[in-house]
Amino acid sequence: MSLFRPSEQTRRPAPRRSSVVSVLDVGSTKICCLIARLVPLDPGADALRGRTHAIEVLGFGHQRSRGIKSGVVVNLDAAEHAIRLAVDTAERKAGVTVDSLIVNFSAGRLASETYAANVSLAGKSVEQSDIGRVLSAGLRHTLSSGRTAIHALPIGYSLDADGGIADPLGMVGHRLGVDMHMVSVDAQPAGNLELAINRCHLSLERLVASPYASALSALVDDELELGSACVDFGGGTTTIAVFMKGEFVHADAIAIGGQHVTNDIARGLSTRLDDAERLKTMHGSVLVHPADDREILSTRAIGDEDEPAHQITRAGLNRIIRPRVEEILELVRDRLNASGFAGLVGKRMVLTGGGSQLTGLVDAARKVLARNVRVGRPLGVSGMPEVAKGPAFATAVGLLIYPQVARMDQIEAGGAQYAMTGTGGYFSRVGRWIRESF
Repeated sequence: MSLFRPSEQTRRPAPRRSSVVSVLDVGSTKICCLIARLVPLDPGADALRGRTHAIEVLGFGHQRSRGIKSGVVVNLDAAEHAIRLAVDTAERKAGVTVDSLIVNFSAGRLASETYAANVSLAGKSVEQSDIGRVLSAGLRHTLSSGRTAIHALPIGYSLDADGGIADPLGMVGHRLGVDMHMVSVDAQPAGNLELAINRCHLSLERLVASPYASALSALVDDELELGSACVDFGGGTTTIAVFMKGEFVHADAIAIGGQHVTNDIARGLSTRLDDAERLKTMHGSVLVHPADDREILSTRAIGDEDEPAHQITRAGLNRIIRPRVEEILELVRDRLNASGFAGLVGKRMVLTGGGSQLTGLVDAARKVLARNVRVGRPLGVSGMPEVAKGPAFATAVGLLIYPQVARMDQIEAGGAQYAMTGTGGYFSRVGRWIRESF
């Protein structure tokens, strides 16, 4: 039985009123739960694009990820335990009980498709019902077997031969068209993530693509409008979101991330994973400096406690790190070029995720990607603890922003065709809740 249903805590708050939202960032290295109050902004208030509410974090729970590899649940018991701990911590700090969650998703061969649909107008002006008809036509898109859609977003309308229309309501034409962007994933890993959450006696309100969430929290208005790519350098996956003219137009994911750099260090130095992570975080760099040959680092060997500590120069450590990071950046470049959106992005790229904090990564990215690169941190949220204000928590904050822009997401209208559990109830209920709330 599916437990995809809005909780009593978050179901249908009155329009334009404060509401409480609970989100869960399930990553390969960390699991983070945020509980926040969304307060409507005053009309005319200065706000980032798409923001209708101010975000005030009430509770924060952070736990080391277990049972998750490259965004996929590989051990249900371990994943359930880690999720429980993160949610319980956030509940205690917020003083509320969580029944359901908005959750990110980065695995399952995340893929994008853009396509067009149109309906006849018979020469009359466009009414709201006509927009509904063309959006419904856009949802009648066939997916490959075993795939499920998690987003379906209109990215532009057309009337007859005229495209690039943001809002066709009231305009006159013979044929109304819409360009749609659909993001789909493999159904099996998505179902296993739902199962891990259900075993915590929680329900899954909405799956949101990780790169979409990260971009919502890290990109500024000009980047959204002029075109930019947001690359989330996570522990087990590296994901890409492309925005153009304010719209989310492309998503992709690569099953390699910062954890693979840690594994390379552990293998190369025959040391423990925890020690390899410490070396990477405290001393590692993508860049090699001549002075690094004179700095000696020590690390424990695997196994025998009595064995002398291994020693390596900082330059030797960086020579292990650099090839893997360059490989990831080259894959990002190649995927972006293959998508056809590389030219639209222009020269702007934003890095988020815990891996983006690696010393020298921005300089390496500028060289490999041949673009201006900056590190993106979550914007427009209050009450976050100091430890959670960096790029590693961009996805979690983006999940809090998502309900404010979800009115554009049409996926719930697809009914049983797109519901992961086959019941057809999840997307329609949640979509209705989001539309009425925001």
